[in-house]
Amino acid sequence: MNFLEEFIKKESSAGILLIFVTILALLLKNSGLSEYYAAFLATPVEVRFSDLHIAKPLLLWINDGLMAIFFLLIGLEVKREFLEGQLSSLSQVALPGIAAIGGMVVPAAFYIAINHGDPTAMRGWAIPTATDIAFALGVLAMLGKRVPLSLKIFLMALAIIDDLGAIIIIALFYTVELSTLSIVIAGISLATLIMMNRFGVTRKAAYLIVGTILWVSVLKSGVHATLAGVALAFTIPLNCKCPNKGEAYSMSKEMEHDLHYWVAFFILP
Repeated sequence: MNFLEEFIKKESSAGILLIFVTILALLLKNSGLSEYYAAFLATPVEVRFSDLHIAKPLLLWINDGLMAIFFLLIGLEVKREFLEGQLSSLSQVALPGIAAIGGMVVPAAFYIAINHGDPTAMRGWAIPTATDIAFALGVLAMLGKRVPLSLKIFLMALAIIDDLGAIIIIALFYTVELSTLSIVIAGISLATLIMMNRFGVTRKAAYLIVGTILWVSVLKSGVHATLAGVALAFTIPLNCKCPNKGEAYSMSKEMEHDLHYWVAFFILP
C-alpha cells in the first residue's frame, strides 16, 4: 500500500485535509492573490438542458450543489440511526433537537440585544443562527476513533435540524419571492420518492433521477437546495429485497459507502 492509499484509509485524514485547505484558503484570501481567489469563486458555471437553464457562480454551485450531496450523506447516516441506532427513541432525538434550537435562538437573542438600536445591523439577526456543522465534523474526524460514536451522531442530527431551521428562517424572512411552480414540482418529486420507497423500488438510478429533479426544483424555488439532499436521504430504503443483491441488501448503506470518500476528500475541502 502506497502513502496516498494509506493516508485515505486513515479516519483522521479527512480532518487533516480540511484543516490544511482551510489554512490555505485563509492565506490566499489575505494575500496578494485574494483578487484571483475571489475571481475563481465567482467563475460563472452554466448548465442547459432543453428549456432548463441554471447559471450560477462556482461558489453557489459548491454551496447549493456539492453541499446538497454532503447533506444527502448526513441524512442517510441519521436516518439509519433513527431506525436502528442511537436515535431510535424520542428521548434520544430530543437532545440534538433542543441543542439545535438553542444554538439558533440564543445567538440570535444576543445579537438582537446588542444591535437593537441599529436598524441596518438588525437586518443581520439571522447570521449567528447558522452553525458550520460540516467543519465541526471534519475537525472531529481528526481525532479518529478517540471520538465517541454517540458524539458524531449527535452532531449529525444537530446538522440536519440546524439546516432545516436555517431554511425556514431564510424562506420566511429573507426570500423576496418564492416560485410556486417550482415548489409544486418539488412536492410532486418528494411524493414520488416516498411512493417509490413504499412500493419497494430497488433501482438506485430511479431515486437519483427523481432526486435530481427534486434538487433542481428546490433550487429554482428560492429555498436552499441542501434541503433536497436531506429529503432524498430520508426516502432511500434502508433495507430492501433485491434478487441481484441478496436478502441483506441495503441501498442506504451502499450509498453511504459510495459517498463517504467523495464527501470527505473532495466536497468538504
